[in-house]
Amino acid sequence: MNVRLANVKTWLAEPMSKEVARAIERLATSADVRHVAVMPDVHLARDVCVGTAVATSELIYPAAVGTDIGCGIAAVGFDASSDVIDQRVASELLERLRGSVPVHRRAERSLPKELMDALLSDPKLERIRARDGSVQFGTLGRGNHFLEFQLDDEGRLWLMVHSGSRAMGQAIRDLHEGKASGEGSALKSLRAISAEGAAYINDMEWARTYARASRIAMIEAAAHVLGQLAGAQLDRSSYFDCDHNHVRLEAHFGSELWVHRKGAMSADEGEVGSIPGSMGTRSFHVSGRGEALSLRSSSHGAGRAMSRDEARRRVRSFEFRRKMEGIYFDLRLSEALREESPQAYKDVSKVLRAEAGLTRIVRRLKPIVVYKGA
Repeated sequence: MNVRLANVKTWLAEPMSKEVARAIERLATSADVRHVAVMPDVHLARDVCVGTAVATSELIYPAAVGTDIGCGIAAVGFDASSDVIDQRVASELLERLRGSVPVHRRAERSLPKELMDALLSDPKLERIRARDGSVQFGTLGRGNHFLEFQLDDEGRLWLMVHSGSRAMGQAIRDLHEGKASGEGSALKSLRAISAEGAAYINDMEWARTYARASRIAMIEAAAHVLGQLAGAQLDRSSYFDCDHNHVRLEAHFGSELWVHRKGAMSADEGEVGSIPGSMGTRSFHVSGRGEALSLRSSSHGAGRAMSRDEARRRVRSFEFRRKMEGIYFDLRLSEALREESPQAYKDVSKVLRAEAGLTRIVRRLKPIVVYKGA
């Protein structure tokens, strides 16, 4: 298979760093890569940058999906305004969420039957599902994952959850990357039409289903707590979910191509999605414009401006708390959450302006209560 430079299109909010540019070039010269779309939230990550969409015709690159397969955002509105959350309710809400939506793992094993019964490709994955998958289902995880109660411009209360497939996604990526070959590229790949490729696709789709069901479980748990405290009820008709770490066969440029998205959201014409800013800034509900050159994709958030190590060095606790003024969160985690401070992220408004041709803004949301793990 000949290696050639793929067609690369960019939507940038700021110039790419040299490290990101080199990573994009490495991706664009990998075997069978036909098209690369770079989103304005692009930032450096292991092997393949977050904020990229990649199209191939024959090969699947697990690294271009990443470890947190199916990571995404679910959102739903309430039949109430934000007035139902005052300081007392917010404080009690944050405390009760620690038990109803654990960060790390549950005390009991809980996995829907359809997820437990579905076939995975390797006995090792079956064992991890029974062990880690069952106790991490319905748990938030750390890093940039969050559960937020938000206020829209009409005063309506919304809930947004950002989470993924937890240990299962990592295990699936590691297992299949170990079976992949170089095909003359720096990145390892699997042939889509092969037993190995089919096994990865099967397990990847399972992880997407796991992540989506886990987000629903967290929404139900958080809504139950708020209902007990303030009487607010979910408007389930408003619910939507979008994930931003996957690969699937799609029609582009007159061909069937394998589109990998890593930290990039599908943005077909009219497709609804969420673009969060940071734990101290606005988030947005959007609809896609179906831009062909972006592989009908968009950003999945603001994107990091600082690495976690850099944020821990540069962001002081008092600066972080000042940025979070007026937003309820667990003050005991101030030191640990500095790496998630608004200063550590790009300006989401600039990101949205840079990709104005990819999405339309449907709704603006301001954080009221932010629940995160550390």
